[in-house]
Amino acid sequence: MQGVAPKAMRVHPGSRTDTRPPQQEPSPGTGYDAPPERGTRATRYRCLILDHDDTAVDGTRRVHYPAHVRTMEVLRPGQTPVDLDTWFRRNFEPGIMHFLLDEVGLTPEEMAVEHRIWQEYTSREIPQFYPGFLEALAAYKAAGGQIAVVSHSEKDVILGHYRGAGNGHGVVPDLVFGWDFEAHKRKPSPYPVLQILTQLHLDPRDVLVVDDLKPGVLMARAAGVDAAAVGWGHDIPSIREFMQQACVAYFATVPEFAEFILR
Repeated sequence: MQGVAPKAMRVHPGSRTDTRPPQQEPSPGTGYDAPPERGTRATRYRCLILDHDDTAVDGTRRVHYPAHVRTMEVLRPGQTPVDLDTWFRRNFEPGIMHFLLDEVGLTPEEMAVEHRIWQEYTSREIPQFYPGFLEALAAYKAAGGQIAVVSHSEKDVILGHYRGAGNGHGVVPDLVFGWDFEAHKRKPSPYPVLQILTQLHLDPRDVLVVDDLKPGVLMARAAGVDAAAVGWGHDIPSIREFMQQACVAYFATVPEFAEFILR
């Protein structure tokens, strides 16, 4: 994140933060705590439900915003696109589809063009995982945790990012719910979380949703599970303030996230 001074991790009062085990030696190759002996509960949460863009990878700057700029060049030549921060705010609220349909005023035919341009960008542009993120997930999985992804990117694109960036860490999500689903089953609908609970045989208390924007928080609330926020992909005050108030924890850096999930 460029030009943003990190802020300390904030943990919401009443969240489950007092069960940290004694410090252990770092696991070789990850830089994070080694898992406890087999058969013991390794982490506070048994499953992380992760957002993808701007949580795991630098997707908006690298892929989605440039695709929007190109869409505007094609469909609204001469009209200046919103800037990057405004794009983040519109994704936060009211959501990308409301923005494109109601504010930009795209017709169904234009939406088909927009979708084609977006897919062209997602197929050729490969965003990078944030430094340390895959290592944190590898340590979490080694400790017995499960990982699911709920995103507005497409499933094959998400899996391609993970498989292409393994670097020996071998982290691949157990389940992925992407844009491929019908609109009423996408985030912020609770449908993906409820399916994850069912398919992985989990209770709501076992799960933590990790996201950078409001739709993930609304999804978590509707499904009755905890949500945590990340702020390393952008630092827009109105978004940060909401996420800090609405979530059980707020992480400004990947190491803060790693420390929390490995407790």
